[in-house]
Amino acid sequence: MRSLLFVPADGGPKLDKAMASGADAVIIDLEDSITPERKVAARASALEFLKRTGAKKERPRILVRINGLDTGMTDADLDAIVPGRPDAVVFPKAEGGPSVVQLDGKLAAREAKAGLPKGSIKILAQAVESAAGLFAAGTFRDVSPRLIGMTWGPEDLSAELGAEANRDEHGMLTEPYRLARNICLYGAAAAKLPAIETVYVDFRNTEGLRRDTQDARRDGFTGRLAIHPSQVPVINEVFTPSPEQIEKAKMVVAAFAAQPGAGAVGIDGKMYDRPHLVRAQHLLDSVKR
Repeated sequence: MRSLLFVPADGGPKLDKAMASGADAVIIDLEDSITPERKVAARASALEFLKRTGAKKERPRILVRINGLDTGMTDADLDAIVPGRPDAVVFPKAEGGPSVVQLDGKLAAREAKAGLPKGSIKILAQAVESAAGLFAAGTFRDVSPRLIGMTWGPEDLSAELGAEANRDEHGMLTEPYRLARNICLYGAAAAKLPAIETVYVDFRNTEGLRRDTQDARRDGFTGRLAIHPSQVPVINEVFTPSPEQIEKAKMVVAAFAAQPGAGAVGIDGKMYDRPHLVRAQHLLDSVKR
């Protein structure tokens, strides 16, 4: 998934607009964008939307961001939305592998009750949104076959730290949040999962979004969360390999396939070793997804 667009569960027409935005995934939000007094109505809206759109063949993936385990609202969220069979839930403040195991069990019980195959609803973990989550980011490997990726978020983290801001005057992440971003990236790699970059909140700054997203792709992220439909085309463009990149990756893979025991191969006068092969395979795999 290159682009994952948030939309409030009670957003009404915004939900349908999100589905037509070109995003690879739409995240129906029951968490931050929904006030406490609107939670019950938002759950009903989310279920109605899932039932109305879920069976469509040509559609983006539909995820639902639930409220975290520490809120006391997780069970009610799952009771409401599992019958609508979302493709996945976004799990905020996922503080380590054991928390995913706990959510896995909750999903399994409700899948059985709804007559759904076990494991049909996947999990995208917002794994680095707190100090505890940062220190637990390396504990997600093999905890659940539901887990499809990891992402992070500076807003809750900066609130926990009591920080005045998480970006400087140039729009760049400050050091504590660059650390959190990087740890999410390493944690995802350790768990052999895709890493999804967090939102870029200045949605009117298209060039800033482009630069920041290019940095994310360069560093190893495979997609990005979005908060406005206008961000989707830029994110998709940056995370879509060019024909030249695809052709080069195919050449690297073919060269190693022709010399199975080689530690390095030469292509057009340049040497490529095994890490280049891994990167080429990752790029080609991203095209298949």
